[in-house]
Amino acid sequence: MANIMQDPDFLKSSGLSVALIGPHDQRRRIVASALAGVNVTQVREFTAYPSKLSDVPRLLEQGYDVVIIDLDSDQQYALELVEAMAGDNAVTVMVYSMQTDPNVLMNCMRAGAREFLSQPLTVGVLNDAINRATLRRPATKISNKQGGKVLVFLGGKGGTGVTTVASNFAVSLAQECAQSTLLIDLDLPLGDAALNLGISPQFSTVDALQNYSRLDSNFLSKLLTKHSSGLFVMAAPGKFPQVEINNEAVEKLIAIARMGFDYVVIDAGSRFDLSGTKLVEQADTVYLVMQAGIPELRNSHRVISEYFKSGGSNLEIVLNRFIPKAGGVDEEHIAKALTRPVQWKIPSDYVAVRRMQNEASPLALEDSMIARAIQEMARAACGMPAKAEKKKGFSLFG
Repeated sequence: MANIMQDPDFLKSSGLSVALIGPHDQRRRIVASALAGVNVTQVREFTAYPSKLSDVPRLLEQGYDVVIIDLDSDQQYALELVEAMAGDNAVTVMVYSMQTDPNVLMNCMRAGAREFLSQPLTVGVLNDAINRATLRRPATKISNKQGGKVLVFLGGKGGTGVTTVASNFAVSLAQECAQSTLLIDLDLPLGDAALNLGISPQFSTVDALQNYSRLDSNFLSKLLTKHSSGLFVMAAPGKFPQVEINNEAVEKLIAIARMGFDYVVIDAGSRFDLSGTKLVEQADTVYLVMQAGIPELRNSHRVISEYFKSGGSNLEIVLNRFIPKAGGVDEEHIAKALTRPVQWKIPSDYVAVRRMQNEASPLALEDSMIARAIQEMARAACGMPAKAEKKKGFSLFG
């Protein structure tokens, strides 16, 4: 074993080099045993924490790619070590622990730990963590365009039903297409996606955005809640947070999300402060949700004129709460005013929507006109043919 300040003259230029810091012999040996089964170049074991934080730079000078720290021997000091090491972007800091308290996990992530390894530790789990560390090496760049499709729901004004459509669309996508699907609620500060789905997440979109410099696929996975439909959800916070949207944070969140999911559905509400991001530009499809009213039509026209000047081939118009042959603005006037046709019509059913909100049960999981309309949107998004229309079903003209 090596003393923490010994100079290791063994690092090779290829593969990952690992420093394993664990005062507790048995716990450290369990991790060392698992490391023997993964693809790393060298592992250096240290039987004690650095005696003081000022020793950390000397340790990092040795060029380790990964530092794995025992959290349980002295949790407070271990977190201080993590924070001191995490400032070096060239190193991935991991912790291992017997604890399962989510608050402890979040404290580790906020300190800068990229991975939380729960004991008993398996080779498979550690191997996945090491693979993610390999992707984080400075020479590795991640393209924002790789990975799954990004589908953005945006409203011309508040109250058009963006969240109802987006959350039920995401459930339908997970169910109909049988592909991994993530719903991200960016309608901050008080988005309602979690309420519509009947879930009570512990973490929120704000946790991701406030810690975006440490955000990776593992951190992201800790912030998600899985719905009974198979949909993963990153919800808006349950409380009223004071949060400023950082464009870089939003873009990184989407880039990381699309690396891990086939489909990433974004509920953007009517958040036009997201216009400084590349969210609309890089989305595979933007669904502009509106209603057949003069204020909605006016605002939707302004949105199209501002953000889809070049034609916006990725834009699809969704007419929500649609009532056929009702008075007011008809489809012909809508298409003329927006300079493009309506692709999707979601029928009006106040009773069903109110029941969904009261019972926290998605409409997409039942058989109704609204459910069938949204299911067809989801099937089209993943390239599946439309279902055979029932004789008395609602007819889609998209």
